[in-house]
Amino acid sequence: MGVAAAPAKDEAAPVAAMSVLMRAGSPVRAGAWPEDADDLVANWHTHDLHQLLYAFEGVAEVESDGSHHLLPPQQAAWIPAGLPHRTTLRKVRTVAVFFEPSMVHGHDDRVRVLSAAAPVREMIVYAARWRIDRRVSDPTADAFFTALALLTAEWLDTAEAPLHLPTSTVPVVAEVMRHTQQHLATVDEQAVCAAVGISERSLRRSFRAETGTSWREYRTTSRVLRAMTMLAEHDRSILETAVAVGFESLSGFDRAFRRLTGERPVDYRRRIRDAAMREVPDVT
Repeated sequence: MGVAAAPAKDEAAPVAAMSVLMRAGSPVRAGAWPEDADDLVANWHTHDLHQLLYAFEGVAEVESDGSHHLLPPQQAAWIPAGLPHRTTLRKVRTVAVFFEPSMVHGHDDRVRVLSAAAPVREMIVYAARWRIDRRVSDPTADAFFTALALLTAEWLDTAEAPLHLPTSTVPVVAEVMRHTQQHLATVDEQAVCAAVGISERSLRRSFRAETGTSWREYRTTSRVLRAMTMLAEHDRSILETAVAVGFESLSGFDRAFRRLTGERPVDYRRRIRDAAMREVPDVT
């Protein structure tokens, strides 16, 4: 998986994903795990703790059963305890905050991508001073993580961002997704139907039945997600990026980008470049 709009995987999460215990026997209830990665694709796994994964530089991805999520800078992914998932980290700097499940009630059914308000962003980055595998906690850390857990619970109800694509284990739909991703800049209904060997009517019917959305909307979302990755990783102009992912006009790209993300491409690029200047504090 190279980018958020990478080829869809036709394999579901394994029944017995590997369990990763972050605390290493420590009695602490919450803590952080900073990680810089150039090229890390994790296996399917679970945690015994809720996870809030924040990318402040680069773009991460989180895949769960049936959905593929993009995590651009200044967004966070909520990954519930016990949920099988796998992450892809390429040229990213992240901080993951882990909570005992009792600290954040509910919201344990699926991955969510959340738009991070400035105060929460600052708290997540600052949390890196207290690692999840530290031997003991202290009153300051306990108070800090209790407050962050309360804010996270509120955030989960108000700040979800639709930065994800459906995946499928139905062979024909999975092949449609794969072909769409491989030819994203030029693909249209006729081309994908010819490649997969189905009629346009069958494409519309089967794709919506499996994913709950149309193929055209899937293509548009894929193009915006890929553009978000490109804007985070390259110095191409907005117009060059729009053309590279398949938009025929800058106005159409701007409109689709704002509909999905709530901001214009130029504002998004400015914001993530500012985020790239941030340093993670030393951990103790």
